[in-house]
Amino acid sequence: MLSLKILLAEDVHMIRGALVALLELEPDLEVVASVDRGDLIVEAALRTRPDVAVIDIDLPGTDGITAAAELHERLPSCRALILTSLGRPGTVRRALSAQVCGFLLKDAPPSQLAQSVRSVAAGQRVVDPQLALSAWEAVESPLSRRETEVLRLAALGGDAADIARALYLTKGTVRNYLTTVVSKLNARNRVDAIRIAQEAGWIP
Repeated sequence: MLSLKILLAEDVHMIRGALVALLELEPDLEVVASVDRGDLIVEAALRTRPDVAVIDIDLPGTDGITAAAELHERLPSCRALILTSLGRPGTVRRALSAQVCGFLLKDAPPSQLAQSVRSVAAGQRVVDPQLALSAWEAVESPLSRRETEVLRLAALGGDAADIARALYLTKGTVRNYLTTVVSKLNARNRVDAIRIAQEAGWIP
């Protein structure tokens, strides 16, 4: 019987080791690569050609959903299963729009992970039914693409000057975008706007 090849991306060393051990208990599953950063996923996948990539959503370098979208573009034969402790509806919608094939919570039973990998490899979508319903009902982001990008960079710690350099804008334009974002989200300030957008899954 041919084994399904799996790439695992998880930044917490102990959890990554436990997941590798758990998956390799299954006779039809083989972990061919494991990485601890999102920006290492595509390189490792192109080298090892896995059938399924099990990706933690919150990774250093590149977040899991962004990495999954890039993986789909570079290696469409590899299907992505997002593994996360964050069950926010907006995050589920963002994952599904990035061509992710599955979305599984970390507190799911171990047997469910193995079965989800098999289902994703077979071309099925795997999403917890309650999460799927919540995602369907989730509110779309009121932010434009540029406003979202400005807020994402602000969430990474960039000030107006940093964001202006990164997006080739003036500092005044960046401040205007941030003011608009705060207003659109009915936030108290920039920090509150970041919190609201992250909880809704509109930014990583």
